[in-house]
Amino acid sequence: MNLGDIARNKLQSLALLVAAVSLAILPQSSFAQEISEPATSVDEAVAEGQSVADGEVVTETDAPAFEHFGPDMILGQPTSFEDDAIASMTFQDQYTVNGDYALWMHDAILMPIITAISLFVLGLLMWVILRYRRAKNPNPSKTSHNTLIEVIWTVVPVIILVVIAVPSISLIAKQYQAPPEDAITIKANGYQWYWGYEYVDNGGFEVISNMLSVEEALTAGEPHQLAVDNRMVVPVGVPIRLQTFGADVIHSFGMPSLWFKLDAVPGRINEKVLTIEQEGIYYGQCMELCGARHGYMPITIEARSMEDFNAWVQSQPGGMTRAQLDAEAAAAAAPAPEADAEGEEADADAEADAADAETAAAAA
Repeated sequence: MNLGDIARNKLQSLALLVAAVSLAILPQSSFAQEISEPATSVDEAVAEGQSVADGEVVTETDAPAFEHFGPDMILGQPTSFEDDAIASMTFQDQYTVNGDYALWMHDAILMPIITAISLFVLGLLMWVILRYRRAKNPNPSKTSHNTLIEVIWTVVPVIILVVIAVPSISLIAKQYQAPPEDAITIKANGYQWYWGYEYVDNGGFEVISNMLSVEEALTAGEPHQLAVDNRMVVPVGVPIRLQTFGADVIHSFGMPSLWFKLDAVPGRINEKVLTIEQEGIYYGQCMELCGARHGYMPITIEARSMEDFNAWVQSQPGGMTRAQLDAEAAAAAAPAPEADAEGEEADADAEADAADAETAAAAA
């Protein structure tokens, strides 16, 4: 056998080896592909919120759909002078109990008293100017005091102040009532220059809110410098323990149509109760000078029904409703059946040992 035959035989052997390896690998590859397809479907099922147990895929209830309100639901916002000259110079319509009370106090007590005093002083001033001018009264009066007038102008202002003080103190007390135990806690964090809303009782997730640009706000049909990309969603008719915190400098969480204003101070947490009476969109702003872009820290609150609020919570990463958290806590607190059985067995063994010890002691 010459050298060429040896080389030819080796090449043939190598070709046969490669063919054998290929035949061995191809069936395994196809088999692996067939196995991987069900695994992919299981992964998709898990990603879609389904559970896999005992080889079966069980579909859980999907999170309810949620859609934000449109501009037709805007309730709390300032009024321009061009739209309504009178409304632009007074308070916004109120949508909380405290706001209604404060607006009533302003309209029914303060404004009448202020108007009456202003007209009285103006009339008194005009009467003095006309009655006691030099041409009409060349010889001025020598009167130095009048007891009756002095008593009147001391007692009447005291009565006026008492009339104002009673509803004022009542309003202050209402504004600083402690939130009820079952109030939903939401923490508003002030940053330079945007807001973050932390839902403490719903999984602890935080929603970052920034002002929309002019084009984005106009496209959405909302007022510029008040519209935001992510609103603070809250349930309507439910007490909210609204906490404020300043992450860098002092901010202030102000909502005129909800009669709510609370400073956000670094290093401390302030809180007040807020209960919104009607579903809708409400606008506010940071009301404490906090830097160069202080005027670009709007607040938008969207008040929804509890059902819609829970749907929105479940649509957020890590968001859980109170019912889900309670169920999770109850499941975690429930003892495992195996642990109970082991505990009962250990108790039985201990009792048996104690009985044997007593028997041995009696025999001794």
